[in-house]
Amino acid sequence: MKVILLKDIKGTGKKGDIINTSDGHARNYLIPRKLGVEANDANIKELEYKKANVEKIKKNELADAEAFAKDLSEKELKIITKAGEGGKLFGSITSKDLADQLKDDFNIDIDKKKIVMKNPIKELGTYEVEIKTYPNVKAVIKVTVISE
Repeated sequence: MKVILLKDIKGTGKKGDIINTSDGHARNYLIPRKLGVEANDANIKELEYKKANVEKIKKNELADAEAFAKDLSEKELKIITKAGEGGKLFGSITSKDLADQLKDDFNIDIDKKKIVMKNPIKELGTYEVEIKTYPNVKAVIKVTVISE
């Protein structure tokens, strides 16, 4: 019997897969537990419609993320902080500080986990920081750290 899986099942298949299984397994386990439905014409068409809908939504999200990344890349962030001799900062600038500054300056709310920094900024100067806006979509902003 052909069954469309409604949930991921370890060792059997992933959600949306059409699998061949024994009649007993399908009728006694998969269908009563709402893990799958019989793969008839109506259910297959509904599955294709849902997959097309999901694909369309992902394309729209990707286009929005790319536009947001382009807009974000044009911005320059200036952080004013205390510094000692030789341009060393008292403390450091972390991804949380950058997220807060983006919120204050441009009203852009970005999670600090999406800001990629190998190490915190500890000296005055200009740096390029990468921000992940979507999987495989990144923006690079300029961060200028100046002394008070």
